[in-house]
Amino acid sequence: MAKNPLAGNFEDRVVTSKLSELVNWCRAYSMFAYPFVTACCGMEYMAAFGAHHDGARFGAEVPRASPRQADVLWVVGTVTHKNAPILRRVYEQMAEPKWVLAFGVCASTGGFYDNYATVPGIDHIIPVDVYIPGCPPRPEAIMDAIMMLQDQIKSEPARIKNETDQIAPEFRIVAGQDEGGW
Repeated sequence: MAKNPLAGNFEDRVVTSKLSELVNWCRAYSMFAYPFVTACCGMEYMAAFGAHHDGARFGAEVPRASPRQADVLWVVGTVTHKNAPILRRVYEQMAEPKWVLAFGVCASTGGFYDNYATVPGIDHIIPVDVYIPGCPPRPEAIMDAIMMLQDQIKSEPARIKNETDQIAPEFRIVAGQDEGGW
């Protein structure tokens, strides 16, 4: 026999929360990734999101074809000084809010390439939220980094713009103001 959904008190039937917590929870479990793959770590990136490790359970499975559709930038592999302006442009094309993962030791610190052509870590070009160590990183480290990024997203203040910022001053309605015949 089915229970009456209206039975019980109000607190047993309704869950209350903050809008910012709901928005951040949704963002944490629907990450749209843009992989910026330049080197051998790309194979490990593909393996981590294959059927065996199943990156889909984190909501981060489908790579996007355009940075304008993504909110997580995966920098996978070595970045040279020649690639640095391209990486910066890709980062700038992403919509807010956006997060960056440095995948592997080459993206994090330049790796074992200690020469004039290699950027010693992408944090010289763009801000990085999570570093994934390893050469190449193990899939377990990748999954751990995704969970760290989800925790970071869930705990940050919501980046919700105030609608008054988007409405021109002459069209704003202020409480207590005469509506002028409306």
